[in-house]
Amino acid sequence: MQLLLRSFLMRENFDNHRLLMSSNMNSRSLVCAPCNCAQMALADTIIAYQPDVDKHAGVLAYELVQGNLVQWNSFMDKSIPDPPTAVLLHGILGSRKNWGSFAKRLAQEFPMWQFLLVDLRCHGDSASTKKRGPHTVAATALDVLKLLVQLRLTPRVLVGHSFGGKVALSMVEQAAKPLARPVRVWVLDATPGKVRAGGDGEDHPAELIEFLRRMPTQVSSKQEVVDVLVKEQFSMDVARWVATNLRRSSPLGQQPSSSFSWTFDLNGISEMYKSYEDTNLWRIVENVPRGVHINFLKAERSLHRWALEDLQRIHTAEEFAADEGGGVEMHVLEDAGHWVHADNPDGLFRILSSTFRIETTIRGMQD
Repeated sequence: MQLLLRSFLMRENFDNHRLLMSSNMNSRSLVCAPCNCAQMALADTIIAYQPDVDKHAGVLAYELVQGNLVQWNSFMDKSIPDPPTAVLLHGILGSRKNWGSFAKRLAQEFPMWQFLLVDLRCHGDSASTKKRGPHTVAATALDVLKLLVQLRLTPRVLVGHSFGGKVALSMVEQAAKPLARPVRVWVLDATPGKVRAGGDGEDHPAELIEFLRRMPTQVSSKQEVVDVLVKEQFSMDVARWVATNLRRSSPLGQQPSSSFSWTFDLNGISEMYKSYEDTNLWRIVENVPRGVHINFLKAERSLHRWALEDLQRIHTAEEFAADEGGGVEMHVLEDAGHWVHADNPDGLFRILSSTFRIETTIRGMQD
């Protein structure tokens, strides 16, 4: 991964960027903006905090959640190695906030680690930075790789939920070579190929996105959106989850109004979901680069259809990868639907913790 990041550094000139930071006690939330200087302050344990900064460069909004033993930032001397880092990626219609509580818990359990939470293109605070199309899985993965170059981070773990899982796989694919540092990838409730969502009365993401595109851009309350979605036969859980993407409208130079508007770019997200359905990444799973370990996690009550063919191909890939110096594993999270980090956070924490313990043990670090 280090070689990959260096190659992107050669291709992209990031010297004209700076990091603008808003801090609140032990919190840090950052967004990149163009300038010829750099600013950052050190903090200990980092918690979620909504930044109040201008975001108009072609980069991503993010938060860095650090354990209390981490004393590092991207502007330290380059000879100082970055701490072990995990990247957490949300799914379609989500945001980095989906991972906030979970990342804090990981940072408390593994205080020498830091966790990078990203708003993917067209989502959350990154929606205000207009990205050039097409809006695809590969383009989204490249965004994250560029951000890692900017921050001088070489992650050891990539965790992606749903759409974010394919983004993580695409990041590895774009490396296209054995990695200088082992990387463990977690793909949460997503398959590498065909997306089988909806059916049997379940919510279909594409239908949800198209319905949201037809709604007014401003609404009077979050409950109004919940009521409308439930009336249209979307589940209450999905309706409430979608409503978390509303925030009070703030016209330029004015106080926040009583109305709410979306925090995402629905037109771009529609393209992204179509790419998610069409993108086939079986080739990276069935030819895992040396040094990469890919973990698939299936939710027991997943609304995504895991075909027998998918499971058989993953198990076949397990055997092949072991012979080639890589790794593929399959896991099942009991008592969870598609939103694994909300439905069974304790079970997910136990499963993911094994990765951080293994990585910590390998490097002789003490928890």
